[in-house]
Amino acid sequence: MAPPPAHRPRKKRRSEPSTTTGTITADQKPAFPFAAFFWPIKGINTSPWITLPVILMTTFLFRWTSALWPYSGMGVEPMHGDFEAQRHWMELTINLPVTHWYFHDLGWWGLDYPPLTAYHSWILGQIGWLVEPEWFRLYLSRGNDEAGLKVFMRATVAVSEYLIYIPAAVLCVRQLAKHHSVNTWDSSIALTAILMQPATILIDHGHFQYNTMMLGFTLASLASLLANRRLWSCVFFVAALGFKQMALFYAPAIAAYLAGSCIAPRLDLPRLFGIAIITVTSFAVLFLPLVLGTAYDVYRNVPLPSDATLPPLLASLPSWLVSEKGWLHPYALQLCQAIHRIFPFSRGLFEDKVANLWCAVHTSGLQKLHTYPPSLLSRAALLLTLASILPPCALLFRYPRKEILLKAFAATSWGFFLCSYQVHEKNVLLPLLPMTMLLATEGGMGKGTRAWVGFANTLACWTLFPLLTKDGLRIPYFVLTGLWSWLMGCPPFGFVTYSLPTTGSLEIEGTRDGDVVGEEGGPDVVSEILHLGVYAAMVGWHVVEAFVPPPEDKPDLWVVANVCLGAAGFGLCYLWCLWGVVEGSGMLYDVGLWKRRGGEGGKKVQ
Repeated sequence: MAPPPAHRPRKKRRSEPSTTTGTITADQKPAFPFAAFFWPIKGINTSPWITLPVILMTTFLFRWTSALWPYSGMGVEPMHGDFEAQRHWMELTINLPVTHWYFHDLGWWGLDYPPLTAYHSWILGQIGWLVEPEWFRLYLSRGNDEAGLKVFMRATVAVSEYLIYIPAAVLCVRQLAKHHSVNTWDSSIALTAILMQPATILIDHGHFQYNTMMLGFTLASLASLLANRRLWSCVFFVAALGFKQMALFYAPAIAAYLAGSCIAPRLDLPRLFGIAIITVTSFAVLFLPLVLGTAYDVYRNVPLPSDATLPPLLASLPSWLVSEKGWLHPYALQLCQAIHRIFPFSRGLFEDKVANLWCAVHTSGLQKLHTYPPSLLSRAALLLTLASILPPCALLFRYPRKEILLKAFAATSWGFFLCSYQVHEKNVLLPLLPMTMLLATEGGMGKGTRAWVGFANTLACWTLFPLLTKDGLRIPYFVLTGLWSWLMGCPPFGFVTYSLPTTGSLEIEGTRDGDVVGEEGGPDVVSEILHLGVYAAMVGWHVVEAFVPPPEDKPDLWVVANVCLGAAGFGLCYLWCLWGVVEGSGMLYDVGLWKRRGGEGGKKVQ
């Protein structure tokens, strides 16, 4: 018997999925600038370990240069801004007992995010204290604008993002490429476009927040769904909810997909029970440090702050649970206070000027919503939100297909953004994430998808302009938004998406639409007219805002116009995503509106 070989021969690398047109010919050229930058490695079997570091270093450069600009509330008395809020939460968590976290001085940026944000702030605060204790001295460090503190805080955003968001984005893009048979070259372009998304950079690295932590956990959850790792998806999504409550924008879509996957193609009770158990366990682990900290403070007889007020939710619990003599009272009190702070229904229907339905109706004068009782407005917001998210979630539940996951996520989060209660301008990052991830799917680099993704991202940045102007971020706004639009071949600096026919990220000269087999079509005529009309309005608005002062009796006129146009444009994005869910679900075949074309996936109107 012959001895086994000394080593196992290396497996040959699997061939890459081809582009839509196969081999590049002499009459092909990059369809848009992003593709042109990657053109030298087109057709070369380049290792991702070469391209990925270049992508990450390039995108980091844009993040760090954005961080050199001012941040929210810099030098602005008396409350400063989100920068001060994040710094304050670091000093709060490292200087106070756990039972004080959600009670301490609520008038000065009281903690109003879920526990994972508090734990994250505690870790960063401990590191910051080692670097310079004077940055995090309770009461004494308020409004600190030192250059060293700015560098430290900016670095925490970048490091947190590269630990959570960037790996999750890479994994998600790879899962999408695997599922949609997208080649590495197109995936690299898509990943770069996703990481260069201007709104995310402007908010987290300009304005200053940690949204990419929550978005990263969401992408990890999505990647797990694509890889059929449903239990891990539950863990990651609970982490997203545990970091920022606005991850609830995605919750109905994830719940619908998971529930649908438990009944289709057949009922799978073990899977259903497993999802339920892991979800409950994940929430228990999320709140465990808060509960253990409370137990430790009870053991030490640490009293609550003298100005602490009991949360309203506590009064609705059974007396045996809230009795001050009962051993459960401290834990019930902390959990109720955390929930009360996380879901601030007393703050109003919307905050500042946000481009959603309610703010557009109110600021335009169609209906002054402050004349209605808050309880009525909250119920109206709930009903309208349910009406907007029910169609995509119902379809995802009935047809739990991976092909419609991204558009269902996008449609659901657009519905929340446009219709729900207590929406911020920055919440637009949530629907933008799954919509931008469409670039990594089959046909994502074609004109049709690219036009809508570019439209949504440019419009979102434009609606953020009033907020960014307050922070002194005009130049980063114009540079990042304009550069990304140009690289994507989208208006106002590129019109490739509305001109020559393209095949993915290749452009073919001298052809008409339909001449190329397998070509992913561009936007229809109606979409082109709507897009170009909105782009023209955005450019005109910038000209007017820069050179024409608003009337004295209407100082917010230009901002109101921004809100109304933005809400209308986002409504179009919602409808496009919803139609994508309807189209991709196969429902139109089942009801007989479309007929299948002889074994192909084609479709036609009956």
